Amino acid sequence: MDSHDRYLSPLSTRYASDEMQFLFSSNHKFRLWRRLWIALAKAEKELGLDITDAQIAEMEQYKDDINYDVAEAREKQVRHDVMSHVYAFGQQATKAAPIMHLGATSCYVTDNTDLIILREASQLLLHKAAQVLVNLSAFAERYKSVPALAYTHLQPAQLTTLGKRATLWMNELAMDMEQLQFQIDQLALRGAKGTTGSQASFLELFDGDSAKVQALDEKIAKTFGFERLIPVCGQTYSRKIDSFFLFALSGIAQSASKFANDLRLLQSFEEVEEPFQKDQIGSSAMPYKRNPMRAERMTALARYVMVDALNPSVTAATQWMERTLDDSANKRIAVAEAFLATDAILNIYMNVTENMTVYEPVVHHRVMEKLPFMATENIMMESVKRGGNRQVLHEIIRVHSHAAARAVKEGGKNDLIRRLADEPKIPMTEEEIRNHLDPVAYIGRCPEQVDAFLKNVAEPLIHRYHDADRKAVLSV
Repeated sequence: MDSHDRYLSPLSTRYASDEMQFLFSSNHKFRLWRRLWIALAKAEKELGLDITDAQIAEMEQYKDDINYDVAEAREKQVRHDVMSHVYAFGQQATKAAPIMHLGATSCYVTDNTDLIILREASQLLLHKAAQVLVNLSAFAERYKSVPALAYTHLQPAQLTTLGKRATLWMNELAMDMEQLQFQIDQLALRGAKGTTGSQASFLELFDGDSAKVQALDEKIAKTFGFERLIPVCGQTYSRKIDSFFLFALSGIAQSASKFANDLRLLQSFEEVEEPFQKDQIGSSAMPYKRNPMRAERMTALARYVMVDALNPSVTAATQWMERTLDDSANKRIAVAEAFLATDAILNIYMNVTENMTVYEPVVHHRVMEKLPFMATENIMMESVKRGGNRQVLHEIIRVHSHAAARAVKEGGKNDLIRRLADEPKIPMTEEEIRNHLDPVAYIGRCPEQVDAFLKNVAEPLIHRYHDADRKAVLSV
């Protein structure tokens, strides 16, 4: 069947990076299976079982050479993926075939592999998130003192700065990175626990020597760089682990979607735009359009991840006794696609934040349109200092402000300053009132807050995770 005649996941064809796709690929999974079988055999040999160096060397020889044709044919016959790959491996490493998978259950390779991939995929996401912080740090530093309208309820409030707003995006992503790192730090290998987690098969192999069974577990964990083993399990590691990781990914999706929605709003205000390529088409019908398609894609993918994160929680809740197999089909899809989609989100996040366009004249114009309203509190305070009554002044300014706002909405100009200057109970001249219209006077500690955030929050995370400059080239 031609590829155009079958469904292909857009996560693979359009969105996710090659490096993330590799981590969830068949080659990576089955090579990890073979490494786990080799690690098991080595540990069993070191602890006294009758396994030879020649058998281990033969397994090593074929650790990356997956004979898929044999494995796939065998699975059609026996309908068991692990035993099919044990058989295929044994067809290559014939001397080692008798001792492969010795004492283990299928979850020895499947679950340990999944835990290893959880760690690898999470680390990749952390590196990409760090690049987003690098990009936004440069943006925040550059625009930390540029006044901009701030919004509450999506209505103009007091001022902020463009750079300070960027730290809001960064702070939420930093929280997500710390949450994901917490899950990595808590991650433990399943190890060799047997069919129901009792390790009975391994205790039998080592003639009742419990210390050797424990040592076997520890040797395998050390081989794969795990400092901890799960304390107890049934047949599988607790599926709550998948749930914890996907909720951390949901956090990244939430933060990315918040950024993307803010950018979409700012682009509609014509203040800030996502990158727009020279030959890019914004609309098939309206040639002038510059739609925020990348930010829109971020929100779409984020919505998918947030919903997908519910899958492992339902799976964890329905694992009867020591395990049921209704986790398998769901887990294969839900976990992998959550990582692929989060990877795609961060690819776009990197791409967009590398080169956002800011239209400072528009930002300034919109500030100055609203600044007279925002200056009223300062005008009121100065009038009180000159002998005015705060409550009386508040009511006078409220009435004039609403009248000026109504005039603007009816197509007129904002004449609030003239209204206040003409008001007898406000003891200030028009010139004195206009002296209160410097936007910088209304940004508070925004520049200092940016400096402190970059130093105390962003820089430590960047130092920890930023391995190299990453530029995300989107396929579409």
